[in-house]
Amino acid sequence: MIIGIWAEDEQGLIGKNEKMPWRLPAEQQHFKATTMNQVILMGRKTFDGMNKRVLPGRLSIVLTRDENYSSENENVLVLHSPKEVLEWYKNQEKDLFITGGAEILALFEPELELLYRTVVHGNFEGDAYFPSQFAWENYQEISQSTYHKDAQNPYDFTIKKYKRVK
Repeated sequence: MIIGIWAEDEQGLIGKNEKMPWRLPAEQQHFKATTMNQVILMGRKTFDGMNKRVLPGRLSIVLTRDENYSSENENVLVLHSPKEVLEWYKNQEKDLFITGGAEILALFEPELELLYRTVVHGNFEGDAYFPSQFAWENYQEISQSTYHKDAQNPYDFTIKKYKRVK
């Protein structure tokens, strides 16, 4: 299954300088539990924004147009086109989680079967927004869970799950 997973604020903001503009350990735990032992795909800018840190227990695919971009890490696969990603995906058994950024989410929208959208209840400053042309009419919300701020999580947030209906 190809699945989108991301967090945004109430205005659709998803990043600031290739990083997330908030820190929510409970949301990070949800991301980890959902994607563990699967494959995550991100753009080069997102990967670089993570300081090229590889998340344990997952294979990371980095999508970039730069043919010279490479990684020395055996848990990172560098691919150069959506077609190349989809060909790779068809020849393996794991779920593929599209994590961002905005351009990557927009590129793969026609392939997404399931979505995990975290809405952080607040408005932040940043420079990257969820794609405005995303085809929401193709999806139906099937569940949501709200988490309240606490000592470790300074903001309320809601995780919404959607399935493709068209």
